[in-house]
Amino acid sequence: MSLPAPADRPHGGLSRRQTLGGFAILLIGGVSARTASAQAAVACSRQPGVRRPAGLTNLQLAGQRVIGSYPGLTPPASLFTDITSGQVAGVIFFGENISSESQIAGVITQLRQAQAQSPIQVPLLLMTDQEGGLVRRLPGEPVLSEKQIGQSSDPVAAATAAGTGAGQNLAGVGMNVNLAPVLDVYYKSGNFIDQYQRSYSHDPAVVSTLGQAFITAQQQTGVAATAKHFPGLGSATRSQNTDNGPVTLKVSLTQLHTIDEVPYPAAITAGVKLVMVSWAIYPALDAKLPAGLSPTVIGQELRGRNGFTGVTVTDALEAGALNAFGTTGQRAVAAAGAGMDLILCSARDVTQGEAATTALANALTSGQLDPNAFNAAVNRVTALRAGLF
Repeated sequence: MSLPAPADRPHGGLSRRQTLGGFAILLIGGVSARTASAQAAVACSRQPGVRRPAGLTNLQLAGQRVIGSYPGLTPPASLFTDITSGQVAGVIFFGENISSESQIAGVITQLRQAQAQSPIQVPLLLMTDQEGGLVRRLPGEPVLSEKQIGQSSDPVAAATAAGTGAGQNLAGVGMNVNLAPVLDVYYKSGNFIDQYQRSYSHDPAVVSTLGQAFITAQQQTGVAATAKHFPGLGSATRSQNTDNGPVTLKVSLTQLHTIDEVPYPAAITAGVKLVMVSWAIYPALDAKLPAGLSPTVIGQELRGRNGFTGVTVTDALEAGALNAFGTTGQRAVAAAGAGMDLILCSARDVTQGEAATTALANALTSGQLDPNAFNAAVNRVTALRAGLF
């Protein structure tokens, strides 16, 4: 849900995940989707004495936990250097990075060529937000928003078609991760998540069923799905935006368990590869820390109660909700220490990702971050990447 740079935000004030990035793009025909099957290889290395990935420096280990971004249509040389050095796990793309399908496919080819020269012999994570409706970076599928899917005559078929369409669309230009679907269950019509039609329903059972259908269909195309925003943003009012500042959602533990979190077991059963954790504060779980910085939310609620063993990913590290939590490096270390596997540096500034990587490496070297937990996170990310094209 993270805030975009002003140049990437339409006049309606949509956030990073709500930008109409794809609609200024010419639709280029004849781009065939790759449909390589993703393997369900996700390591849950939480036991003591986790094996350290062989032959990597601490800076390279740290880079396996960072997703970078860049401004404009052409990645800077420094990003290619970071990739060939094995110091970044992947890249997130925005509307400002894309002028046509052929253009972004060419960029991705270059990024993959740089990765081939890296000591990290698994594919880059190449991702975007392709939820459907208003929230698309590429033109085309899925055209329907989640709310439109939920209100359609055959919602399960529509969600399945949307998942297939999203996966084929992304795979066609070489991307292998979609930061979708949204599993937030909206509480009131027109509230934060509903105003842009990003929720399937106010009924948690409907969201559960449709989210599972989308995830299953998309991942059959070889593109990993991301369930978001755990434990849920469906109760946020229209003005409660973590992009802009702190958000506290005073829902009860019973509400969280019987409404907001209901879609996650179905998503996990479907084998969802990633879960994005929100930057809101949930006093029922942790009164002080945003969810993505809370060991209670990540370790006890998501991994413990819900049994998720895949890859956790933060929302945007530059979000206004984290203004009180220090520098880029301090935020990255806090998130990693709390249990986030991937740190999303989406400010369209390569130096943001580099600062996060350096801080993580320093925290690992100094012992501030536990090496067993660090290696386990790297192993989960590596297993994810090894199962993608």
